[in-house]
Amino acid sequence: MGKPTGFLEYDRRGNPGQAPLERVKHWNEFHPMLPAEERRKQGARCMECGVPFCQSGVQLAGMFTGCPLHNLVPEWNDLVYSGNMGHALSRLTKTNNFPEFTGRVCPALCEAACTCGLHGDPVTVKENELAVIEEGFASGAMRPRPPAVRTGKRVAVVGSGPAGLAAADQLNRRGHSVTVYEREDRVGGLLMYGIPNMKLQKEIVQRRVDLMTAEGVEFVTSKEVGRDISAGELLDKYDAVLLCCGAKKPRSMGLDGAVFAVDYLTAATRALLDGTPADGSMDAAGKDVIVIGGGDTGNDCVGTAIRQGCRSVTQLEMMPKLPDSRAENNPWPQWPRVCKTDYGQEEAIAVFGHDPRRYQTTVKAVRTDGEGRPVSVTAVRLEPKQENGRTVMTEVPGSEEELPCGLLLIAAGFLGPEDGVPDAFGLSRDGRSNVATAPGGYAASAPKVFAAGDMRRGQSLVVWAIAEGRGAAREVDEYLMGYTNLT
Repeated sequence: MGKPTGFLEYDRRGNPGQAPLERVKHWNEFHPMLPAEERRKQGARCMECGVPFCQSGVQLAGMFTGCPLHNLVPEWNDLVYSGNMGHALSRLTKTNNFPEFTGRVCPALCEAACTCGLHGDPVTVKENELAVIEEGFASGAMRPRPPAVRTGKRVAVVGSGPAGLAAADQLNRRGHSVTVYEREDRVGGLLMYGIPNMKLQKEIVQRRVDLMTAEGVEFVTSKEVGRDISAGELLDKYDAVLLCCGAKKPRSMGLDGAVFAVDYLTAATRALLDGTPADGSMDAAGKDVIVIGGGDTGNDCVGTAIRQGCRSVTQLEMMPKLPDSRAENNPWPQWPRVCKTDYGQEEAIAVFGHDPRRYQTTVKAVRTDGEGRPVSVTAVRLEPKQENGRTVMTEVPGSEEELPCGLLLIAAGFLGPEDGVPDAFGLSRDGRSNVATAPGGYAASAPKVFAAGDMRRGQSLVVWAIAEGRGAAREVDEYLMGYTNLT
């Protein structure tokens, strides 16, 4: 531990953020890095405590806290403080294939469990991580390192989101020949089309894809398994097939004229990358926008709608507002169940003068024009009631309210993987419609087929997808070779 009193001497200081009224004028990331000397101070705040909860990745009270990748946080924080960024990079990339992604979009489960957060502010673990990897790219340390020896084994990875990319990266390092199939026109899955550019610029994703390509991974885009290439063809051509297709079946609410959030975000990003206008039905310009869903995806819709020039935006959340600080029954190091005002909501407050969120509210009905486009919605208040030991949100009689609406977005979660790929391979499902795998493993019900990521565990975080990809790669490697030395 380089600075035993660092957590006492230095206050937490995060990367500065561009003012909301300025950043809504563009689609780029808006958190410039701290200077190197200040970053060293933030590394010095790490206590290197006896039990580093930050890297635990354990479930407490039904929610995970600490890093699922078990990143060696105290080690590379100490190296950040000492200025040894090269060694910090080696320790960071030992457990995390893509710190440039998690350093931007992860909700920082590590920081929620940081011991400094027990009586003060946690260490800026996420931003320290981002500083390490970006210094690695800037210095040339992140250069192609293709494997010296190939095993002769061929693996197909279906889906190029974070799980598929992590698995492909690991298997390629092992020496297997890996081909990644992606049905979209660009590689990256939700990293490319599900996360807006202002949270994760797409050059960052492409930079990693280019590095993996130089290391020997083959990417095939605009190729949908089950339509453009059959399951049988993959099984005949490859020694193993790993499915990492995500969980993109949206939760439909049966509302006329509604657009699913992922479709909307995808269309906005594709228009930005192609330099073309957004499709009219997916464009918020001049419209009153209603977003159903209070989570991260709903917040991304708010930020996107503002950049497209919406007339107003309202975000509806079915559940009651969370407390502003930890409740007594939610102690550290549990994940803090507190109200968070994210970037999109900050921007709505700056642009429109009020918080866009309405709690305990949902849409009951939609009024459309003659062509099926929404004109207004009937919103209704909800109240919690206990039924059979469960909290159920029920409608408050007489609470209906009509709200103008030109674009209705559903960001209410997902119901599991789409049916095409699992059905093409004839795979079994679990009780939540995810692809069923062997207990504690990744082998699916068909020979030579494995599954990982959201497709196996349900909708989750990028950091969990990376962890799933790494775990599946170990199992695939052992299946192919009879043993594994992957971590």
